[in-house]
Amino acid sequence: MPTLTFIQHDGSEQTVQAEVGQSVMQVAINNQISGILGDCGGSCSCATCHGYVEPDWAEHMPAAASYEVDMLSCAMNVDDRSRLTCQINMTPELDGLIIRLPASQT
Repeated sequence: MPTLTFIQHDGSEQTVQAEVGQSVMQVAINNQISGILGDCGGSCSCATCHGYVEPDWAEHMPAAASYEVDMLSCAMNVDDRSRLTCQINMTPELDGLIIRLPASQT
């Protein structure tokens, strides 16, 4: 199983195991990660699962679809590393992925 590390804005970390095919948002919810709400259940319609992909992982990520980019406009403190975690599905290649969580979602 791939691992996934969530880093809160205060620097605290939680590393969890993820099933291949699960969204990063679902992994966070299943592991009670603070800062990932997933109010829409993963349908890319709320931006409450906003996270920042660590720069070293950016090249491993599929590009964000236009509807994800549109929804990110509803999130606070968006930057070029911003993604909706409901739109990132875990693969074996993403083993070790690191997602930072914004202060606005604590």
